[in-house]
Amino acid sequence: MHGEPALPLHFKALPQANPDAPKGGTLVMGESGGFDSLNPFSTRGRASAWITPLTVETLMARAWDEPFTVYGLLAESVKTDEARTYAEFTLREEARFADGSPVTPEDVVWSFHALAEAHPRYLTAHKKVAKVTITGPRSVRFDFIAPDRELPLILGLRPVLSQADWQGRDLTASGMTAPLGSGPYRIARVDPGRSITFEKRADWWAKDLPVMRGQHNLDRIRVEYFTDSSIMFEAFKAGALDVYREHQAARWRSGYDFGRVTSGQVVKSEIPHQRPAMMTGLVFNTRRPLFADLRVRQALLDSFGFEFINQTLNGGSEPRAGSWFYNSGLAMPQGPATPATAALLAPFAQSLPGDVLSDLSLPVSDGSEANRAGLRRAMALLEEAGWQVRDGELRNAENSPFRFEILLPMGNAEIRAAATIWARSLSRLGITAQIQAVDDAQMTARLRDFDFDMTTLLRANSLSPGNEQLLYWGAANADAPGSRNVAGVKSPAVDGLIEGLLTAVTPEAFREHVRALDRVLMAGRYVIPLWFADRSRLAHDSGLGYPADRLPVYGDAAGFLPDLWWRKP
Repeated sequence: MHGEPALPLHFKALPQANPDAPKGGTLVMGESGGFDSLNPFSTRGRASAWITPLTVETLMARAWDEPFTVYGLLAESVKTDEARTYAEFTLREEARFADGSPVTPEDVVWSFHALAEAHPRYLTAHKKVAKVTITGPRSVRFDFIAPDRELPLILGLRPVLSQADWQGRDLTASGMTAPLGSGPYRIARVDPGRSITFEKRADWWAKDLPVMRGQHNLDRIRVEYFTDSSIMFEAFKAGALDVYREHQAARWRSGYDFGRVTSGQVVKSEIPHQRPAMMTGLVFNTRRPLFADLRVRQALLDSFGFEFINQTLNGGSEPRAGSWFYNSGLAMPQGPATPATAALLAPFAQSLPGDVLSDLSLPVSDGSEANRAGLRRAMALLEEAGWQVRDGELRNAENSPFRFEILLPMGNAEIRAAATIWARSLSRLGITAQIQAVDDAQMTARLRDFDFDMTTLLRANSLSPGNEQLLYWGAANADAPGSRNVAGVKSPAVDGLIEGLLTAVTPEAFREHVRALDRVLMAGRYVIPLWFADRSRLAHDSGLGYPADRLPVYGDAAGFLPDLWWRKP
């Protein structure tokens, strides 16, 4: 996107991969929840999240050590101009789907249009393309409506499906027939809702490509699904799983004294990262009249005693994400807005909160469960917004009580515990917060239809934010069923700043636009942030290995486990 790729033309392998990694063996992983579909490209049903990364490929591949760079996978080359008004990809002649059929330009064109019809996550980029043309027996060209420096990368990372495989089938429908992919694995066995097994393809066409060398080393990967993370942890302790990603810092310190650890069968690995903190929090549905008022959202932020909750659940060890790009150079600087940010926000002043240029640090409580100062600030804001306590309940001018539901997925014990502690604090303000945990199917349906007051949000931003920010925050997607704009944000400033970061031609301009966007999102009070970890904590079978001496800047994110791991001989 900016500058040049770091690797030379004839590189041996990506720097985070071990090109000499052993091959073979089995890995058993666990996931909370379940699945009722094998179609990951539909908004209907819940598909296993592992189908796309293990069985479907893209024109280009992420390096994960270079935030703004992709390298050829299905495509052997890509052409574009300085202004980035088009991108033309040439497919590798040897690229094949799992049934042996070649990957063709017709497959690329069909996938581009069909995916945009099937899922809103693909629609934003689709709208930016003026036309798609097959320019040769193995090449296809995308002409853009306007210059966009990121769009060639986005199109390069778009899944490519077999058009023939989907003849007579509806890509928008849920179903238990898996897509035909060109990737390293095929689905070997499915126990609906309980487990899915992937088997390495001996005829995988890309196994000797430098961009894939040292990756996808395991012969079999089985993913077991559990209704609750605590049950999954017990399964790991018993030896039913090979790896467990620990999200509870307190348990990581004191809960790993069971037999498989003390005997050396299980080892604990910490994987540091330099990516933006995953924003984990409770998000407001601002489409609801109750949460449309910024003062109400700020009041609930003040009422949330993070320090007490963090101490209770994590021993106080976990930091809090103070912005959407926290833990990276893209985060807004602490304190008031810089002159550069103020200049970028000036054209949108009338549509922004009055304190957008002020210090937007999150409220800090005294660490006690009472959080009296925070509750006093909250009550003052609620009274200003027209709420008064009557008969022990907080009510508005129409005498409607302040009640809302916190919608959570089954199995997320940590967030449920945090919400339960917070609900007790809210009761002291006369507010009733009901926690509702639902199964995966209900969760998917209710999120798709925006049928919630507040829900949990886990959002992992990258070091190269771009078009996906329109999916997260763009006004055009705010009311589209299945939109990832969960909060319902409709802000001219947000849309304008995202457009600015997409057209920035220098890293400095790009960074300033991201920092300004970060500030606007924090000023909007769309989420109550919880904690984050600047490292992943993985407990795993001692027979598993990974390239610990060449960790990518993204650490244990996409493309790490199981991609780079191996089973020791």
